[in-house]
Amino acid sequence: MSTIVKRTRVKMCGITRLEDALAAIEAGADALGFVFYKPSPRYIEPVKARDIIRQLPPFVARVGLFVDAPRCEVLEITELLSLDLLQFHGDETPAYCQGFHQPYMKALRVRTADEAAEQAALHANASAILLDAYVEGVPGGTGQAFDWQQIPTLKQPLVLAGGLSAANVQQAIRQVRPFAVDVSGGIEASKGIKDTGKMQAFMQQVLGA
Repeated sequence: MSTIVKRTRVKMCGITRLEDALAAIEAGADALGFVFYKPSPRYIEPVKARDIIRQLPPFVARVGLFVDAPRCEVLEITELLSLDLLQFHGDETPAYCQGFHQPYMKALRVRTADEAAEQAALHANASAILLDAYVEGVPGGTGQAFDWQQIPTLKQPLVLAGGLSAANVQQAIRQVRPFAVDVSGGIEASKGIKDTGKMQAFMQQVLGA
């Protein structure tokens, strides 16, 4: 009988250029994230994201990241783009997240395991729960790791984020055993500009785990 090898999935987030998207896919990324939160240095105009997505090969998930966006804005962007998953990084309610009738992932900033578990339980219909570092006033993308001991047991698939890079992702996978990892700053040359060598090194460490 053959043995099924489970590989941790990888989402590379904060894509702003076609060349970075293609390099991420070449490195082995399973999903690409596009940030539609204007205060972020990784923000991308929806029309530009559409132009990139139109040139991507099949079988790579397209994820749109939003932070407390007006419902009309999310609807406008989802109508413009072919997104496979919506990622909500703010204080969105379960009713809001479910209101778009598309698969969604809810990001939670971890302070304590109990608090994270309570928040995750509210989003029972989420396709996944993303756990990130808590930094006051910052919805994500801080580049900081958090205490992985504070990760609760979840009913939804776990996506681990927060300060991941080639230097620590293998340890993170072995300790946490997430369904997927989400990386942005750890594969960048500068904010919003990816580094091909760092993306390749990151994937090598994931496969090595």
